[in-house]
Amino acid sequence: MADPQSELSRIHLDTLYQVSQVLSASQGLREILEGVLRVLHEASGMHRGMVSLLDPASGELMVGAAHDGVPERLQKVRYRPGEGVLGAILAQPETVVVRRIADEPRFLDRTGLYAPELPFIGVPIRAGDEHPVGVLAAQPARADEALLGERARFLEMVANLLAQSVRRAWEVEQERRALTDERDRLRREVRGGYHLDNVAGHSRAMRRVFDQVRQVAKWHTTVLIRGETGTGKELIAHAIHYNSSRAQAPFIKLNCAALPDNLLESELFGHEKGAFTGAVAQRKGRFEQADGGTLFLDEIGEISPAFQVKLLRVLQEGEFERVGGNRTLNVDVRVIAATHRHLEEAVERGDFREDLYYRLNVMPIQIPALRHRSEDIPDLARFLVEKLARAQGRPLEITDSAIRTLMRHDWPGNVRELENCLERAAIMSETGSIDLDAIHLTGLEERLPLGRRQEPETRVDLDDPALDERERVIAALEQAGWVQAKAARLLGMTPRQIAYRIQTLKIHVRQF
Repeated sequence: MADPQSELSRIHLDTLYQVSQVLSASQGLREILEGVLRVLHEASGMHRGMVSLLDPASGELMVGAAHDGVPERLQKVRYRPGEGVLGAILAQPETVVVRRIADEPRFLDRTGLYAPELPFIGVPIRAGDEHPVGVLAAQPARADEALLGERARFLEMVANLLAQSVRRAWEVEQERRALTDERDRLRREVRGGYHLDNVAGHSRAMRRVFDQVRQVAKWHTTVLIRGETGTGKELIAHAIHYNSSRAQAPFIKLNCAALPDNLLESELFGHEKGAFTGAVAQRKGRFEQADGGTLFLDEIGEISPAFQVKLLRVLQEGEFERVGGNRTLNVDVRVIAATHRHLEEAVERGDFREDLYYRLNVMPIQIPALRHRSEDIPDLARFLVEKLARAQGRPLEITDSAIRTLMRHDWPGNVRELENCLERAAIMSETGSIDLDAIHLTGLEERLPLGRRQEPETRVDLDDPALDERERVIAALEQAGWVQAKAARLLGMTPRQIAYRIQTLKIHVRQF
C-alpha cells in the first residue's frame, strides 16, 4: 500500500497537468481562474478555493474568482494590505498555513466561504521577485497536519503558474484602457472640432443655420441639408451628429452618386455570403454599421427611382434585408441626407418619389452660397489658412489685402473653391505670408469682372453685432474705397480716431 505522501505527490502532479491545460486554453482571465479552482477542487481535494487580485487603482485585494460562495456577496469583499489573513499575505508576502482557521485571530470571515474547523492555506501570486498581484487560498478536505507542508508547496506551484496569466491579463487590460482612453480623446477632439463655435461664419444667414442645427440636434428626426456644391453640407451633418445625444455612436457616410444601384444596395444594406459573384463572406452594410448613430447620405438626389423604393422602406419602417438574405433586420439610425439638386422640380418631373421627398424633407436646412455671405470670407480665410498651416507644418498668415481680393470673387465653387485657392497661394508663398501677390499667382484676379477688381459688390452691415472692431473698420474702409475720412463718417468717428484704430489694429491700408 502506497504511503500517503507518495499518493499525494501523484495527485498533485496530475493536478498540475490539468492546471496547465486550463492555462493554455484561449479564454479570459475569469474563466482561467474558475477553471483552475475547479481542478483544485475535483482533482486535488483543495476545496473552497479563492483567488483575490490586487486592484492597481486602490491597492486593495478584491475577489477575482471563487469555487464556492455567493457571487453577490463576494463581489463586495475588499482587503487592504495587512488587513485579515489575505491582506497579511499580500503585505508580507509569505505563505500562511493555519491548522484550524477558526483559531486564527486575523481571520475576518468576510466571505462566509471557509469551514471553521478545517485548515487554511494562502499563498501570494507573484511573477519572479515582483510585488504580489494577488493571493490564492484554499482549504484541504481533511485536517491532516503531516501533509499541510506538502499541500502548501503544491499551492505555491499553482500560484506561480497563475502569476503569468494574471500579469498578461493586466497588460492586456492596460492596453485596452489605453486604447479606450485614446478613442475617447479622439472622439472629444472630433466632437470639439465640429462644435458650432468652431465653424467659421457670423453672417445672419449662417447664424440662422447654426440655430437650426442646435435645435434639430436635440431630436432624432431626419434632416435634409440643401445647398450648392462646396458649401459645407457634410460639415453641417457632422455638427448635427456631434452635438446630439448620438455623439458617442458611429457617424457613417456614403456618397450616393458614386455607386450604381446594385453596389449602392450592397453598401447600404450589406450582403450575405454567396449573394453574388465575389461575395465570399457576409458583410454588414452602412445601415447596420450606423446602428444607434447617424448615417449621412450625400447626393441623395442622384439615386434612381427603383432604389428610392428600397430606401423609403428603411426610412419608414427601420427594417431591411441584406442582399441575398431573407432575414429582416431592424436598426435605429438617424438619417441625414444632402443634395445640391432642386428636389421639388425632380418630383414634378417624376424623377424623385414624392413620398420619399416628404420623408426626407422633415427638417430642411439650407446652406447659403458663399457669394451670398461674403462677410464670412475673412473668418473663413483665416480658419482655412490655420488648417493649411497644420497640414504643411509651418506658420502661415494671410494679409488684409489678400482677404479684400478674396471678397471680390463670386466663388461659384463656394468654400471648397476658396480652400483650393488658398492652398495654391500657400504653395506659392515662400515666406508663409499669403499676400496680394500670392493671390495673384493663383490667377484669381484675372477671373474677376473688370468692374469688381477695385470695389467689392456686397456691402457688409456695419451695425452687425457679430462683427468685431477690426472687421467693422475694414468693412467701412472697403465701402469708402479706402478713403479714411469717408470711412470715419460711416463709423461716426473722426479721422484721427479711425487713423488710431488702423494703427492699433494693424490694418494694412491699400493704396490705389
